[in-house]
Amino acid sequence: MHIEKTSIEGLVELFPDVFGDERGYFLETYHIEKFRSLGLDYTFLQANQSFSKKGALRGLHFQNAPYQQGKLVRVVTGKVLDVAVDLRPGSPTYGQYKTFVLDGKLSNMAFVPEGFAHGFLTLEDAVFTYQCTNVYHKASESGVIWNDPDLNIDWELEKYGITEPIVSEKDLALPSFKEIARK
Repeated sequence: MHIEKTSIEGLVELFPDVFGDERGYFLETYHIEKFRSLGLDYTFLQANQSFSKKGALRGLHFQNAPYQQGKLVRVVTGKVLDVAVDLRPGSPTYGQYKTFVLDGKLSNMAFVPEGFAHGFLTLEDAVFTYQCTNVYHKASESGVIWNDPDLNIDWELEKYGITEPIVSEKDLALPSFKEIARK
């Protein structure tokens, strides 16, 4: 497994070793000692999986303290544009975002630390999995509207032939970045 750091502290992309032969393939998506050796010393308390049709946009979600979640995210099948926004107060990259194209064929993953908003746009029908460092706590859930003009996230809709993303009513009602920043 190798890791690629980003310009945002703690936010990384991981590439597991994939072993293939005529039968198919095998890979480790998590190994505590290997992760620790890469500087990712986290314990995961919950694992989730979703299926989304091409053009579905989920996010940008996070949980407030003390229920913040770090997430190890990957795509089993399909492809997504994964987005992480730094919301850590005092961070030199506060309000900045990074995107990853997570691809089931590449088996690449991203680790999104606590204190980030997270979301994704499905570029193909996709099965998306994520392990969390904390459990879901409904009263602590929050988010930022996906198309916030202050964040100015390039979701690359035109590049992937998506004219209008499919967004839930719940996600369409999320507050703006400015509203989150005032709290």
